[in-house]
Amino acid sequence: MTHLSQSVLDSLKRLLGHRNVLTQPEDLIPYSFDGTAALQAMPGCVVFATSTEQIRGVLLLANEHGVPVVTRGSGTGLSGGSLPVSSCIVLCTVQMNRILEVDRANLTMLVEPGVTTLAVADAAAAVGLFYPPDPGSMKISTIGGNVAENSGGLRGLKYGITRNYVMGLEIVLPDGEILWTGNKCVKDVAGYSIKDLFVGSEGTLGVITKVLLRIIPKPAAKKTMVATFAQMDHAADAVSAIIAAQIIPCTLEFLDRTTIHCVEDYAKIGLPLNCEALLLIETDGHPAAVADEAAQMEKICREKGCMEVRVAKDEAEATQLANARRSAFSALARLAPTTILEDATVPRSELARMVRYVEAVAKKYKLRVGTFGHMGDGNLHPTFLTDERNKEEMQRVHEAFREILEEAIRLGGTVTGEHGVGIAKKEILPKFAGAAQMRVMRELRRALDPKGILNPGKMFD
Repeated sequence: MTHLSQSVLDSLKRLLGHRNVLTQPEDLIPYSFDGTAALQAMPGCVVFATSTEQIRGVLLLANEHGVPVVTRGSGTGLSGGSLPVSSCIVLCTVQMNRILEVDRANLTMLVEPGVTTLAVADAAAAVGLFYPPDPGSMKISTIGGNVAENSGGLRGLKYGITRNYVMGLEIVLPDGEILWTGNKCVKDVAGYSIKDLFVGSEGTLGVITKVLLRIIPKPAAKKTMVATFAQMDHAADAVSAIIAAQIIPCTLEFLDRTTIHCVEDYAKIGLPLNCEALLLIETDGHPAAVADEAAQMEKICREKGCMEVRVAKDEAEATQLANARRSAFSALARLAPTTILEDATVPRSELARMVRYVEAVAKKYKLRVGTFGHMGDGNLHPTFLTDERNKEEMQRVHEAFREILEEAIRLGGTVTGEHGVGIAKKEILPKFAGAAQMRVMRELRRALDPKGILNPGKMFD
């Protein structure tokens, strides 16, 4: 049962209604974990807010009683960022799911934090516009979570990540004060860029209650192709040559042999199985430019020794190929009880070396790994297939990931390109960030949340 005081629970029920406060263990279990493997902790209670004022009330109460608050969307995070802490209030925002405004004149959309990424994309498409960020979990991930984690996706190479589409935020600070930062202006350099401080802050500085998003004109044409290679080095060389030719495709993804076989077994779309690496390439824009870029990229792939180039014949086949890449995690997850999807980014020039290093580390620790990711922006997702019940093997997985992340740092990369720090990367963050940056982050957090009630223990202590 909960360890929260009865007076706090009674106050929450008065504020939110009895149905919106969960306290029974069987009701709390679904909120005791997120998408991160092998991590679980029971909260004190789970509450569902439907307005900014209700969230303000929760934070005022929590601040007064020193109760930790962990904000949660759909729980698809992969770094333990929304994992509860003991006796905390899990503040769930999924019921705040309204699209408040689509402004075609200013190319903006105002939404509540519980709106799914897919719903935002569909609302933009319905008026002939385009919201590019597309995290792998976009069907169920929420915009509030996307902003808190600064989510990326397959289209990040050309279009950027969530940060590039946030124009304004309404935030409730830990003491209950409501802050609005940003506006619909394309140019605004008045004061510090406060909104950028909250993007990627992982729920440690405030609770996001409204998001003003930038949306853009929809590309007129698109072409999708798959190129297969006998060696990962050849695929990496092709990527470097495409970028050197001043072509920035919308999507430039890769799958290794293990992942290709798993995806084909899962999706059955006719992927070639006799290759070491596969590139999924998508170009979009003006029809003439798309045709020219596609032809150039096909030529480059052939010059770099690709075995075959398959061009999608229509929109249906293009969607099928893109969905095959999106299904990589699900496909790998069928092979073992526990699938640990990691996230490291290196400069593009170091990508082939990093893929080989992942394979060597997996061999060293006698582990099964499938690697896929965003080759165009150097973001790798080594995925270890394991069993969290095997403590000895999980220790080997932990050691393998530590070596992989340390190698990413040595190669001039970063310990996370998409998934965030949360609990999973907290241990290695100081090695990447350095003493000065850690000090500044700690001081910022202390200034905004002096009682330390928001998402304690995440990112850093």
